Amino acid sequence: MPPPPAICSINRIMPPPLLTHLYTKMKTALLVLSFLLIAFTSNRVVCAAKPEPVLDISGQKLRTGVNYYILPVIRGRSGGLTLSSKGNNTCPLYVVQEKFEVRNGNPVIFSPIDKKDIVYTSTDLNIKTSGVKTTCAQSTVWKLLKELTGVWFLSTGGVEGNPGFDTVTNWFKIEKAGKDYNLVFCPKVCRCQTLCRELGIYIDESGKRHLALSDKIPPFSVMFKRA
Repeated sequence: MPPPPAICSINRIMPPPLLTHLYTKMKTALLVLSFLLIAFTSNRVVCAAKPEPVLDISGQKLRTGVNYYILPVIRGRSGGLTLSSKGNNTCPLYVVQEKFEVRNGNPVIFSPIDKKDIVYTSTDLNIKTSGVKTTCAQSTVWKLLKELTGVWFLSTGGVEGNPGFDTVTNWFKIEKAGKDYNLVFCPKVCRCQTLCRELGIYIDESGKRHLALSDKIPPFSVMFKRA
């Protein structure tokens, strides 16, 4: 069991702007602590291998800034990933799986932290959905969003770039899973301890298939198709 993150004390009096910044830091610290609590009850471990180029279904290397569809390896149930609102709310949008297999969903763009032209496994990256017409003014960069169900959903509103403690929920990885790939949350963008776990599909009460993070759902094996 990993130790909890260290708590540092600040003894000097700070002006209001710094107090506001500290408050933001404290909220983020509580978020990271939530990840730790989930990690303590999790029994599945993600092991990162030596980074290698991620390949699409044509055997070509994934490239930064290029549109790709994320498709399920197991066909027959549902299609690719897209964005959808929840209830009557305009924002945020949630990353969900298309209901029908024939639909590829919306393409995404990968932006690795190392800014290389090729996308590698075991590398922190941002994922941004493109080609979406929506009234939601938020960015379409993915991030984790916790709801009352205790499940962490993938939603929009993330920040592209700016790796660090404040953006820890915006970073994901692609890991090899046999001949397939898994999308993984296991950020190394700050000196903080977070959960390492594969993303899976969570089916809500309405039957909508959400991309999510929970110890109660199996990994969602995927493949990539150039748009």
